[in-house]
Amino acid sequence: MPLLINAYSTLASPPEPRFLREPPARRDRSDPELVPHLQGFVGYVLGTVEGMDARTFGVLRHLQRVQTHYSFEVEDQDFDALAAWGEAANVLCFLPDGSVRDASGNVLASQGDPAVEADAALPYPPDARDRKARSEAELERLGAHSPAHLPPVLGAGEVRLRTPEETMRRMLALCAVAVRAESLSSEPLSLQDIATRLGAGVAALTPAERDFIERDAPDEETWANHGWRYESAALLQWALGLSEALPPPTAICDAGQIARIAIDHADEARIAQASLRPLPELLDALDGVYRRHWLVRQARLDEREPPIGLHPSVVYERHYALNWLLRFDEQDWDEVGTPT
Repeated sequence: MPLLINAYSTLASPPEPRFLREPPARRDRSDPELVPHLQGFVGYVLGTVEGMDARTFGVLRHLQRVQTHYSFEVEDQDFDALAAWGEAANVLCFLPDGSVRDASGNVLASQGDPAVEADAALPYPPDARDRKARSEAELERLGAHSPAHLPPVLGAGEVRLRTPEETMRRMLALCAVAVRAESLSSEPLSLQDIATRLGAGVAALTPAERDFIERDAPDEETWANHGWRYESAALLQWALGLSEALPPPTAICDAGQIARIAIDHADEARIAQASLRPLPELLDALDGVYRRHWLVRQARLDEREPPIGLHPSVVYERHYALNWLLRFDEQDWDEVGTPT
């Protein structure tokens, strides 16, 4: 009897399962029902465990990144072809017995029967695995150890990148709130003052950012948080090719220079001409800062200084900005997460 398989790929353009006798049912992110379906699937997986572990977390992260969903029936003689295709397409499979399995059929999650298998492997694209290895080797050379259990970040085929124009406007908005925060320590600038130099940035403010700028006396924590946005803006300026190098996250940026670059690129003509660095460079930066962020958080838990001179706030802002740029969980700016 053929076996019904639901296969969930994180790739936008996975290879087609040409071993099938019949064309599969297929849908992608253009189908408005896919995301609610995936959210329900996440809830199902959470219901199979009593507490979160690394394996379950990896399954959930995969489901949250799914871009293509296939449904098809497989004959017994085609299981080897399914495994080969599933590895290339970076899929997890759901079977009628209620189990979530890797492409080779090993159980990653279930309601108890069949049992989870120790050799089940979470799928990651080859370029993501290679990037992880390079980042770990770089940290070792610098004198810091990144634990092997930390997963790779996105592969190139999994990315839904923000547009250059959207990125430019976000960078300008970040500079607008950072300039406002800096001015509060001496001569506060009004929304109108900032708009004369960074009008496109003011137009791109989120509701929370606009509320901050319009408040006469924001609370100290909000004030400080927006002041650190110079670091996020610096990261996006690098991503846009407006600065040549991304220095190690060990010291704060030159806020004045970041503001000057923003003001020089705040007109609509410059915004329309924006472009982003090659995707592999952006992913290299994300993988590197992700592992550094783990080191920073672990150092805080251990009540010690971060290794290799890492500056916690600089690391956090870079991770935040890159997760936004690479659409981590499709979150809007004010809701971006930075889990490690």
